[in-house]
Amino acid sequence: MTEPDSPAPVPDAPLPCCALMRLVRPDDAPALLAAYRRNAAHLAPTEPRRGERFATLEGQRERIEGQLREWEAGRAVPWVLDGSGVPGAPPVLGTLTFTGIVRGPLLSASVGYWVDQGHTGRGLAGHALAHAVAYARDALGLHRLEAGTLLDNTASQRVLLRAGFTWYGTAPDYLHIAGAWRDHHRYQLILGEVEPRL
Repeated sequence: MTEPDSPAPVPDAPLPCCALMRLVRPDDAPALLAAYRRNAAHLAPTEPRRGERFATLEGQRERIEGQLREWEAGRAVPWVLDGSGVPGAPPVLGTLTFTGIVRGPLLSASVGYWVDQGHTGRGLAGHALAHAVAYARDALGLHRLEAGTLLDNTASQRVLLRAGFTWYGTAPDYLHIAGAWRDHHRYQLILGEVEPRL
C-alpha cells in the first residue's frame, strides 16, 4: 500500500477473458475517440450529455490529461480495457475508473465502467471489476467502494452483485443522465476493516 499523498503504481493486468487492463495513456486519445463514437448510441441512455468538444481528438486528449492529473494527486485511477491483443477487437474495449478517492475516516472511492457494445456478455466487466476491487483493497488500502446504476440497468446491477456489492438504497434525481435528472440504485462493497491514517 502506498502513502495516501502519492499515486499507487498501476501495473498492467491481463484479464482472464479478453483484454489487458491498464492505466490510460495520452496516446490512447485516438482509440478512445473511436470507441466513444462507435458506442455513442449504446452509451447515450446511461451517460450524461457531453459537449461537442468531447467528440474531438483534442477533447479526448484534454480529458486524459485531466484524468492523469487526478491519478497523480491520488484522487482517481483511470483504466482502459485494451483489446489490442485480441484478434479482430478494437484497441479500446471500455474503461473502468475510480473517482472521488477519499482518505481519512472514509477511505472510499466511486467506481464507474462501460464495455464496448460488441463485447458485452463475455464477462469483461466482471473481470475488470474483480481486478479493480483487489487493487482498491491491496494497493490503495481502501475500506469501501460505491457505485450507482439507473433503475433499469439490470446488466450493470448483476455485475456489481456478482462482485460482492450490496444494494443500500435508491437516490432520487441523483445524476443528470441523457438530458434528465434520474434516480439511481446505490451499491457498496466493504473491503475490510482498515485503520485510517488520520
